[in-house]
Order: sequence, then structure tokens, then C-alpha cells
Amino acid sequence: MLRCCAVLFLFAGSASAAGTIAILPFFNQQQAKSPNLNWIGESVAETIHESLGTGGLIVLPREDREEVYRRLAVRTAAVLTKATVIKIAQSLDAGFVVFGDYSVQGADTGAATLKSEIRFSAHIIDLRKFHESAVLTQAGPLDNLSQMELKLGWMVQQELDPSGAPAEADFLRGRTSVRVDAMESYSRAMMAVNPEQRLKLLTQAARLDDHFSQPNFQLGRLAFAKKDYKGAAGWLAKVAKGDSHFMEASYLIGICRYYEGDFDAAARQFRTVAAEVPLNEVFNNLGAALSRKGDIAVADENFRKALEGDEGDPDYWFNVGYALWKEGQFPQAADKFRAVLDRTRDDQDATTLLGRCLKREGPRPGDPRSEGRERIKTAFEDSALRQLQAELKGKKND
Repeated sequence: MLRCCAVLFLFAGSASAAGTIAILPFFNQQQAKSPNLNWIGESVAETIHESLGTGGLIVLPREDREEVYRRLAVRTAAVLTKATVIKIAQSLDAGFVVFGDYSVQGADTGAATLKSEIRFSAHIIDLRKFHESAVLTQAGPLDNLSQMELKLGWMVQQELDPSGAPAEADFLRGRTSVRVDAMESYSRAMMAVNPEQRLKLLTQAARLDDHFSQPNFQLGRLAFAKKDYKGAAGWLAKVAKGDSHFMEASYLIGICRYYEGDFDAAARQFRTVAAEVPLNEVFNNLGAALSRKGDIAVADENFRKALEGDEGDPDYWFNVGYALWKEGQFPQAADKFRAVLDRTRDDQDATTLLGRCLKREGPRPGDPRSEGRERIKTAFEDSALRQLQAELKGKKND
């Protein structure tokens, strides 16, 4: 029975446009004798993830992939049968599954070097038709790992989205090769369970290759999670424009600037992101930055855009109410705060400000209970928008 470890799941909004894709690490055929090379399987998965993401395809987050493995009690480095691959794909409602493996010359005897040949193979199965594509292959010296992984990423994109994939030369143009040792450090970081080890390896990857964008994004996220906004902004500013995470990095930089009190810079960041990715959370945060600047009227416009996009979110109701209250429109603001309390009964800020509205009491300079209460969103949920864009692309091509 065919065995594998690398799996990409794709839920297509149409036959011609790729939908959700999950990427799993490629299987090391020589794992028993050379488990130290398992990082290569993670590396090729990360590169394909990035290649497809920048190509406009919807790639499932790594966390989703890991959750499926956990739920099905599948070890990360396990050799999977085709039946298991299909079971995993079906559990994610996948439309396609892509899997593959690799081998390194001399790995069995411990004689592998950067000049040793590495061979990759990948298969794609259309789970709706149970049709398997031809094998996709790449081979060359290990020190050309980056170029081979990029080429494989392009081949997978061509197979999944032939009408949307660029020519090979166009795809590779602007994508710089990454040092093998930097790729190894990054891949081992993503496999690491210990947070300190992950941080150390990511930092090492970033320092080994200045052109390697992905570790900068991960380091920025880690610093952001620790509320080290200055450090986070420094790493996130290094994320390349062609990186699939560039817009999310820009969004997070905006939040960093906001918490640092630089509301002008925050507003500029959010405006840039909103022009490319018009999400509710982006409009909301832009409104918050403008509100803190004192540009209440324009802030209100952006808060309302966020609310129109998701009337179920109490934070959006709160921000519209807060802007109205700051403008002295007490009855209208009171209605919005009531809407907040309809959704979250124990919201103390909404309760306090509703009382102020009923008493027709406006802002008091220096009052910590009512100043700077704008609510920021930190999540960047662009997958739904990208899914819609993929579906619209499919309808246009049909």
C-alpha cells in the first residue's frame, strides 16, 4: 500500500479556483537511519505553504493541521497509508489531497553532505473524483534545497490552479533562495515544542539569512503575544512585501503603533491594509486610531463599516456608541450601548457609559473610566475574504 506523510488539503469554491489548503510535512524515506533529516519534510511543507499563499490560494493554518493530527492520534513523523491520508482529508472536508516524500543520497550511511542529491516526489488526488495526478518530482544537490522547494511549490500550484498560476519564470522572479542552514533552523523552530527553543532557532534563522522573511514574521508574532510592541514592530517591519503574511504583519504593526501611542502611524498602517484587505477588524482599528487622534467623524464612519460587516460583535456596537457619546449624541449612543448589553450583559464600560448618556454627561478630561475606551481587534481573519475572492475568480473563469 502507498505510504506518505506530506498532505495538502484543498476545498475548492469552484473547479477552477483552489479553496482551503492544508499542508503537512513530507515523509523522510530514510527516517529510521537519518531522523536528523526530518526537518526537510517540514521545510518543503512550509515553502509550498508560502508559495501557494502568495499565489492567492487559501492555505489552512498550521495550527489546524496539528489539531487534525492530534484528534486522529497521528504522530507528526509517522508514515501514513493512502487510506489514512484520505481519512484525514475527509475529516477536513478537503477537495484535494497532495502527498509526497523525499530521500537523500548517503543518508542511510550517515554520509550525506550539501552536495548529496535529494529527490522529492508529490502526488495529488482529487477526492471528489478520486483521480490521481501524475507524480511531481524534483531532484538536485541538497545545497539547492530552496530552489527545488520553490519549483515544487510552483508545480503544485500549476496542477491545482492551471488558469491562475503564473509562468515558471514569473513565479521565481523576485523569490530569493534561502541558505540551507537558515531553512534548517526555521524548520526545527516550527517543530519545537519548547517556547525558548523555538525563539532561539527562529532568531538564528533570521540572523543566518537577511532575505528570509518567514522567521521575521514568527518572531514578530511571538513578541506581539508578549506585548513587546516595540520589539514586535521591529521584526514585523522586516517581513517582505511578497510574503503571504505581509498584510497581517502590517496590521500587527498598526496595533503596535496604537499601543505605543503613535496614533498617526497606526492610522496610516490600517489605511494601507484596508485598501488591500477590507476586513471588519481593520476598519474597526482604523476608527480607533482616528478616534484617539480626535477625528471623531471619520472614526465613526469606519466604526460603522465594521458594524455593518458583523452586527453580532458587541465591540463594534460599543465603538459606534462611544464615538456618538464623544460627539454628544446621547440618545443614539445609548441605543448602541443597549445593543452591547443585549449581547454581553456584564459589560461594565457599556453600563457606565449608558448611564452617562441617560444623564447627558459628556467626556471629562482626564477621567480614566471614560477616556481611551476604544476597543481594538487583534485577530486578522482574512481567510473568508480570500475564499470569496477565489470563488469569484472561479466564476469568472468558468
